[in-house]
Amino acid sequence: MEFLKTIIKHRKIAWQLGKNDFKNRFANTSLGTIWGFLSPFIFMIMYVIVFQYIFVTPGPEGAPYVVWFMPGMAMWMCINDGIIGASSSIRAYSYLVKKVVFPVDIIPIISLISNAFVALFLFVIATVTCIAFHFIPNVLQVIYIIFSAYAFIIAFTRFTSAVATLVPDFTNLLGIIMQLCFWFTPVVWNLSQIASHQTITRIIKAMPFTYLVTGLRDAFMNSSLGNIVTQSNFIYTIIFWIITIIMFLWGNYIFKRSKKDFADVL
Repeated sequence: MEFLKTIIKHRKIAWQLGKNDFKNRFANTSLGTIWGFLSPFIFMIMYVIVFQYIFVTPGPEGAPYVVWFMPGMAMWMCINDGIIGASSSIRAYSYLVKKVVFPVDIIPIISLISNAFVALFLFVIATVTCIAFHFIPNVLQVIYIIFSAYAFIIAFTRFTSAVATLVPDFTNLLGIIMQLCFWFTPVVWNLSQIASHQTITRIIKAMPFTYLVTGLRDAFMNSSLGNIVTQSNFIYTIIFWIITIIMFLWGNYIFKRSKKDFADVL
């Protein structure tokens, strides 16, 4: 496929620009890139303090809330930051679109690489925390879910990056949509709380966000790849990949048709 060939061909440029983008965000601060890791880390810790020690919220099956919460929140922050960043990336790199011959297709990937440094840090923190409580992750499932997450983000942002470039207001709308998705996704609440509403539960389980958040969480809580790929969740794995593939095909079509107009609107 043309898109994948472009990514492979320009992978070194994307990697270098992604690293530079992350460094340049905090270039004018005394702590530099430390701020990029410190802010999301404190955000996660505050949720843990509030729900585990103030509201005394237990995790499912008696597990500590921090073990249940941190993998799910790390995955959500990876998804949210990846989507918001990649969707607005072409406008952020408008000078590459307007002034030089540059492969526009890789610009959202540059943003994903930049955000991946923080995402990787959060995954490591979640892993260390869970291991400290004697919850050992299934490494294969963790790799599978992270791969699935980036496949979904790339598919999703092929569409949103094109629309956000042509319609600037779409970026604000996307931020609102992601906030709504956060509360509809079981990040800070458990699916068992709505178990009596079977139709609603099935709809929420079919959401790609739910699949990814609960998939990474299950890698620590259940430590079995079969829990996410086979058995009772097999149908949701199929639904996730069908949605991802359809979104990529549709988004790729919109992106290819729209990119000739990017330079005119920037």
